[in-house]
Amino acid sequence: MEVMNASQTQNSRASYASKAFDFRFSAYLLAALFLLVFSVIFATGSGSIELSSQQVFDALFVCSQGAVGCDISAVNYQILWEIRLPRIIMAMITGAGLSASGAILQSVTRNPLADPYLFGISSGASLGAVIVMAAISSAIISITAGALIGGALSVVLMLALAGKSATQVEKLLLSGVAVSFMLSAFTSLTLYYSSPETAASLLYWMMGSFSNSQWSELGLPIITLFLGVATFFLYRRWLVVMQAGDESAITLGIPVHRLRLGMLIVCSAITAVLVAHVGGIGFVGLMIPHISRFIVGAQVHRVLLMSLVIGASFMVWVDVVARSLLEHQVLPVGVVTSAMGSLFFFIILKRRTRS
Repeated sequence: MEVMNASQTQNSRASYASKAFDFRFSAYLLAALFLLVFSVIFATGSGSIELSSQQVFDALFVCSQGAVGCDISAVNYQILWEIRLPRIIMAMITGAGLSASGAILQSVTRNPLADPYLFGISSGASLGAVIVMAAISSAIISITAGALIGGALSVVLMLALAGKSATQVEKLLLSGVAVSFMLSAFTSLTLYYSSPETAASLLYWMMGSFSNSQWSELGLPIITLFLGVATFFLYRRWLVVMQAGDESAITLGIPVHRLRLGMLIVCSAITAVLVAHVGGIGFVGLMIPHISRFIVGAQVHRVLLMSLVIGASFMVWVDVVARSLLEHQVLPVGVVTSAMGSLFFFIILKRRTRS
């Protein structure tokens, strides 16, 4: 009887702890969503022409263009809807997509330093997009196709280089780093043989920017991100089991190697589409999953949800900093994220060395 009472007490404590953790997660997620809304409103009003929060609210939810009695002029209304909002939405999609891809790659490889750039996915997508822009066409559809081909090529090269060792996470990571350097070298070679004007525009594009974002270009990134995230959540139970180790997952009947390859392909597709639209933006997929994991714990679906929201907010603020840091000049977004990411990378290495 005493054993049964002790067991019931332990189960009730575990249930209470689980409910408390769910409440904390919900609170953190709600706070992150409020931060995202605040970030969008602030970013919409900031720029060379400052708009108040009331003007932003009126333009978004109350007024139509040129409406009588509206607190925002027709010019500012057009700036908000045609220039700033597409840029902000593209920044949100990019931050969410890269963060989600980084979270999944870190989960399936069980390596805290994994992200789309470490595996060479971004380098392959950049190479494909650069070749298309330099030699064929500047149409966004052609650039996206080139980026997708380049991203797929990087995955194929990584698996071919790993060979039979592709089942070992460490060898897969080393192969990804080698492929990344190799494809980056080919990208530099393409820039070298391009005309000076083309090389300058390609170099700026490779640093990452949301300046040319338009409403017509948002469809494909949104669809790709939605399908990718839906795939991640569809296999979230398998991903949770994989975190315990390949041997445990195989014992439970999970096709570990096919699942890891499938996640690599989905992450490469998301990264390639984003690279084709905004250029190369590094370290986002490395930093945000670590921040999310620190806040909500290590469960995959919690980290993924938090990474999506925090990643979107983070990229909006990075774009604000890139637009505001220098007067009459917009910094490439990739420069800001690289400066922050290199310091973050150093902190992670120091912590792993101490542990």
